[in-house]
Amino acid sequence: MKTTHLLKAAGSIACVVFALNVSAQTTTASGPADTSMGQKVDDSAITTKVKAELLGAKNVKSTHIHVKTVKGVVNLTGTVPSAEDKSAAEEVVANVSGVASVKNHLKIAAQ
Repeated sequence: MKTTHLLKAAGSIACVVFALNVSAQTTTASGPADTSMGQKVDDSAITTKVKAELLGAKNVKSTHIHVKTVKGVVNLTGTVPSAEDKSAAEEVVANVSGVASVKNHLKIAAQ
């Protein structure tokens, strides 16, 4: 129980620190024509929020889940111990603010 609270607190602190760092940055170079700096920042913020939510989720064993966000679409890769963890991870991610859709490429680990 204490571990869960500690992980949630750590995730929340990481989100706040990330948000403060992002707001302090200035745009000095532009990315590819189809991706703005704002979109990259938004995707990074979404990825951070998703990771924090997965760490705090009681019904997901998320130590081997990798998260990448492109234009609001979250890609999940890695392994989980069961089909229940796979579907629970997708549900948790889909409920995160800013997530447009989820591509769940998680594999179920052989036991």
